[in-house]
Amino acid sequence: MDKEKKGQIINQFRLKENDSGSVEVQVAVLTERINQLTEHLKLYPQDRHSRHALHGVIGRRRRFLRYLNRTAPERHHSLIARLGLRE
Repeated sequence: MDKEKKGQIINQFRLKENDSGSVEVQVAVLTERINQLTEHLKLYPQDRHSRHALHGVIGRRRRFLRYLNRTAPERHHSLIARLGLRE
């Protein structure tokens, strides 16, 4: 992911000015990375290293979402809707 794309995601999902580490931002960045790895694996289905990386990123996003659901369920539901994830 290039710097410009990551900056756009951060600007879209941040909670306040200079926010680059909130759970919403991290989940959005991980979701973009998951989408990129998924597209890569469609082209190269036998790339085991990328598949392993994809599983790690999915697990990290799942943990962030579980934390957000536990601490702030309304923010969790709005983030899920904004990202178009199913849960």
